[in-house]
Amino acid sequence: MTATSVIATLCLLGTTHAQAQENNRITLGAVAGSTGVGADVAWRFSDRLGISARYTGGLDWSTDYSTSDVDYDGDVNLAAGKLTLDYYPFAGGFFLSAGLMLPDIEADVVGRPRNEVYQEFPTDLLGNLHGTVTLADGIQPYAGVGWRQAHRSGFGVFAEVGVIPTDPDVSLRTSTRYEDTDEPGAPQLRQAIRQEEQRLENDAEKWPVYPVAVIGVSYTF
Repeated sequence: MTATSVIATLCLLGTTHAQAQENNRITLGAVAGSTGVGADVAWRFSDRLGISARYTGGLDWSTDYSTSDVDYDGDVNLAAGKLTLDYYPFAGGFFLSAGLMLPDIEADVVGRPRNEVYQEFPTDLLGNLHGTVTLADGIQPYAGVGWRQAHRSGFGVFAEVGVIPTDPDVSLRTSTRYEDTDEPGAPQLRQAIRQEEQRLENDAEKWPVYPVAVIGVSYTF
């Protein structure tokens, strides 16, 4: 993804610049957590300030959810890139972090109507509901706290917790795409599907933030 390439480029530029100066430290880490597994790199250019970049992904799982009319099965996929300014208030390992995250948190869903009739249409005419539920996507603000052994050389542990805001979006269609035809009742079916999308979005909005938590090991040069 393009945003990830930008983060990687900035990270490499920061690394090159830091290696050219004395008393700067570079920390590389392998991490895993609520956004997947990946790598973290930090450039600490003073006792109390630094920048860091991270990319994690590959976290997938299956889940289910039900509304009053439909039972859903979903395959959730998560990935995220992050670029932040880190402040070390005590000139040690503890830091406060603020910046931008580029999450890609979504689920491919299949909904099976509970009854033989859905919105006055036989389910064998419509099939199932298919679609995507996106919890967070695009550039989002990020804030967190953590520990990184960036103040001295050698191996260390890494941990960070933070949050990003969610922005739910739902897109649904029927298996037969009857709602896209000129057949009788298609406009009413389209409206019913939009209402189902809104119902799912309203349920997702009960979680206004997504928790970001990672742990790992690091090495500081």
